Formats: sequence, structure tokens, C-alpha cells
Amino acid sequence: MSDSLPEASRRVAAAADALGLAIDIRLMPDSTRTAQDAASACGCSVGQIVKSLVFTGAQSGRDVLLLVSGDNRVDEAGVAAHLGEALERPRGAHVRKVTGFAIGGIPPFGHESPLAAYIDEDLLRHDVVWAAAGTPNAVFSVDPKALQLATGAQVISVRG
Repeated sequence: MSDSLPEASRRVAAAADALGLAIDIRLMPDSTRTAQDAASACGCSVGQIVKSLVFTGAQSGRDVLLLVSGDNRVDEAGVAAHLGEALERPRGAHVRKVTGFAIGGIPPFGHESPLAAYIDEDLLRHDVVWAAAGTPNAVFSVDPKALQLATGAQVISVRG
């Protein structure tokens, strides 16, 4: 693990190692905060970007992680029907508390609190996807099937 990485990215690298995922974190010169920015920086399609989105169950208060293809919008009603309760978008401070990372740099694993994870079936159509690695300009590539297995994410459709 490189000492030149920001502390948040070192935590992501350690979490990947603990999950048995071999990743190479890259620091990009420009922000990769949005899916379009990340795709441009990584030289890939927007659909190959993993958006790590936290939602909260409206009744249970249980936080869930959705790993969403960068070119998809979440059909909240459809996902809610799958999960059995309405979803709410928590505030950034809550997301940071639960994940340990700021929005724009949330990785798909290595969070402060364990989160039930769900992965967009569209991500699995790619050989390689790119995800945030703890900061708005740190990313890594990974086989989406390996990511799904390592995170234990349930495969779902997030589109309506």
C-alpha cells in the first residue's frame, strides 16, 4: 500500500485486501466526483462507473448501499418494492458517518458500518468497472463480478 495515497484511499486499499480483491488505486489529476467526470478521467463509458449510493429505509431506518451503473438513475419506487419499504436519501453528514467517506468518494466497501449491498445488474455486463476509492479524485478498476462476490451484494435492477 502506497504511503503517497490519502488516508481515506489507504483505508479502501486495506478493505480490498481484506476482501481478497487486488486493486490498484489511481489518483487522477481532476475530480472524479460525478460519473461523467470519472468516465472521462478513466477513459471508459459512463456505464462502467460504479456510483455507491446510500439510502435509508423509511420505516426501518436501515441504511442500504446501492452500487449503480453511472448511466442509470435509481427508480426509488422500484427498488423500494424490491426491498419492502420506501427509501429516503439521507443527508451528507449521515452518509459520511455511516460510510466514513464524503459523497463523491464513497467506495463500494470499507465502510464504518456494515451495509446491506445491492448491485445494479447493468454493471455486470462489463468486463471492468471503475469505482471511487475514498476521495473525489481516487479510483480503482475491478471486475464487477468479483466486486459483487466480495461485497455480497444482491443483484437487482435499479431502473424502472
